[in-house]
Amino acid sequence: MLIPGPDTRVVELRVHGVQGTTPQSLVDAVAAVDVAGDGLGRVVRPADRLRRPVPGPVLQSGGRPVSRVVEGYVWGGMTSGGGAKAMWALLFPFSLANVAHWMLPPVPSGNLPAHLLGIGLRALLRLAALLLTVLLITQVAVISLDLVAAQCLAPGSSCLWGSSRPAGTPWVRAVVGTAPIALVVLVLHRVSSVDWRIERRDVPASSAVGSGLPGAHVATDPDTPSLRVLHLVAALGTGVVIALGGPFHALAAPGPHGTAIAACRWVGIGLVAVAALGAMLLDDPTGGSPHRGGRWLRAALGRGPRRVLHTTAWLALLAATALLVHVPARMAGADLGVQVVAALEALVCALIGLLLAPAALLARRTWRTQPRELRPWAGGWMAAPVVAVSALLGGGFGAGVALTLQALLGHGVLPHGYRYVAVLWGVAGTLAFLAGAAVAAYTGMVRWSSLRRHEEWAREAALLHAGRSRDLKRAARAWWWAQWQRGHSHHVVLIMAAVLVVGAVPAAFLRFQGVDLPAWSWPFSGLGVAVLALLALALLRAVWLAARRPDTARQVGVLADLAAFWPREAHPVVPPCYALKVVPELVSRVREHLADPGTRVVLAGHSQGSLLAAVAAARLLEELPPDQAERLGLVTAGSQLQWAYPRAFPAIVPHDSLASLAGRLAGRWRALCRGTDALGGAVTTWDRQVYDGMLLGAGFRADGTSGALPPAERGPTGALVLGGDHWLPDPQRGPFPGRRWAPGVNRHADYTSDPEWDRAVALAAGLDAGEAPLPVLPVARRAPGAFPAPEQR
Repeated sequence: MLIPGPDTRVVELRVHGVQGTTPQSLVDAVAAVDVAGDGLGRVVRPADRLRRPVPGPVLQSGGRPVSRVVEGYVWGGMTSGGGAKAMWALLFPFSLANVAHWMLPPVPSGNLPAHLLGIGLRALLRLAALLLTVLLITQVAVISLDLVAAQCLAPGSSCLWGSSRPAGTPWVRAVVGTAPIALVVLVLHRVSSVDWRIERRDVPASSAVGSGLPGAHVATDPDTPSLRVLHLVAALGTGVVIALGGPFHALAAPGPHGTAIAACRWVGIGLVAVAALGAMLLDDPTGGSPHRGGRWLRAALGRGPRRVLHTTAWLALLAATALLVHVPARMAGADLGVQVVAALEALVCALIGLLLAPAALLARRTWRTQPRELRPWAGGWMAAPVVAVSALLGGGFGAGVALTLQALLGHGVLPHGYRYVAVLWGVAGTLAFLAGAAVAAYTGMVRWSSLRRHEEWAREAALLHAGRSRDLKRAARAWWWAQWQRGHSHHVVLIMAAVLVVGAVPAAFLRFQGVDLPAWSWPFSGLGVAVLALLALALLRAVWLAARRPDTARQVGVLADLAAFWPREAHPVVPPCYALKVVPELVSRVREHLADPGTRVVLAGHSQGSLLAAVAAARLLEELPPDQAERLGLVTAGSQLQWAYPRAFPAIVPHDSLASLAGRLAGRWRALCRGTDALGGAVTTWDRQVYDGMLLGAGFRADGTSGALPPAERGPTGALVLGGDHWLPDPQRGPFPGRRWAPGVNRHADYTSDPEWDRAVALAAGLDAGEAPLPVLPVARRAPGAFPAPEQR
């Protein structure tokens, strides 16, 4: 431990979590001002009444004060905003497919079968993502080409202005049919081209790909421009094929006109095939293929070839619009196209699930020595249900919007396959209701049984709130629910995927057998129409709320923040990865502070911010010289770095990488956690138990090893410190004079209000924080019997 000198100061750099926060709340001040950043990534400090930056409250070390500067990095502007949230809501299935790529199990080194399975899985995930884009275009074509152009605008139709003369003009119907496809492609191009400009000063490129630290693989993808063009080309080619007859037959036309239609249609098919093959063969920058086998393909998809391919696709769509002189009464290609794409998507998802099973088994040796509570969810197979949910949600969104528009127009016939989609969602809705009822009944039964047996299912809370019976009762109830949610949250995704897949089985069987819907399926079909209509209306409502009232669209914002952490790897039409901007700018700011020999920097992250802070700390430990690295500390609060991220993303944030980070920080990683927090939990310890009035457990040691830890010590503010974890009493003890106090059960919020926060920052800064307990409030003495004693807290 470094001995603080008279010029020692501590810079506490805070990073907030999802859904953003105000600069004032982040730095615990009534006013805050920017001191660095570009408006999107803002570094703020507390301010006085003249709006001048001021330092934060001092820290105590060895009985003397140490100056502290509180800064906050505000990144909420990268994911907030009405228009952005609205767009992310529409593209949520794409985001899920992209997240699924990062959930793949790790590839053990030197294992050829695992390496080949990894290559196959990455290729299939990119193909599944590409098919999602194609599915979106076919669904748009169903609405614009079939429902509107072919049916509503047919001469003599009573729908809209179909009977008027402009509607009867062939070129008007062709333009109305293909213009929405072109508009959607333009929107996809605009969204996929958005990226962040990084404000940093001479930050070297990270060389931590093989370091084993958390987030080392979170890097920009050099294939993203190529992948973007391939998705756009596939979308335009799909529009051409659907407009000119479909995947198997071209529109009939005499003479040269028919020849031109056939040629243009084959050009569209070729564009889709080239895009699918290119997406599957593109290499992976995360280290899964060290020899970079796709280097030749990246060279073939350079800037010039990409422009040629993109221009060809646009010209093909214009040519298809010009060739669509006679719009038929029904666009049979739209119906067949939706079914073919949906069948291919289902086949690819099934192959992903099948290949994931042996891949997860081969990767099991990397985590089989870990406690069960730290192992990956679903044995490393979690990517399969996530990509299945993305595909089924993508199909459901399109069908729901089409059914809703059909009801609003009061005219038109949708593709025959949509009736089977309605059955799918009807069965899924019924199963979801039954599954929800079963989960609720089981949860209630478990809780009632534990209460009936007087089971002590919150013994840690009894230690934290000893002598405070009312606080113990409130904490124990919240502790139980939080533990239940952390332990079973991933089961929601598994149940959702199982429900949708089980609902798809009878629908797919009936459709491929060519069986008309039997009488027993009519109730499910009606329920499915209602579910899809509600799904479409809920989506449109979410988009409207996100655009008009961003403060009320919290769920959309949270989902966008979580999905936008991951770089564009499987699908390019997703929110830009804010981690690729936040982490380098945090690294740059810390390096700037550490240039002063008397400065120690503590990165402090809350919730999602803890992941950003941990990744930034890992990058810094790889880059900094030893004399600066030993002045770096880390504080995480309400973090998911143990119970969620290593279990959902075992190849990106594995448990071993956290152990390596803890060892390099040598005790300067402090984690604040509450048992009442359903979103956060312990980070550096596990296998906790209460024995003989002591909290015991295993965890990361300061020397870099893992194993049994000494019993937890009670800090001066009432917290139990086990290893690097500080278990906070919730409700808090206090209030304490001179400190802000947050009453009640705080759960995931307001960690900085706890007096243990300052002690954790001091320990992370390498200071001796063993000062005397905080003073308690004075209590007025009374004569015996003067008035009843208040209830003990």
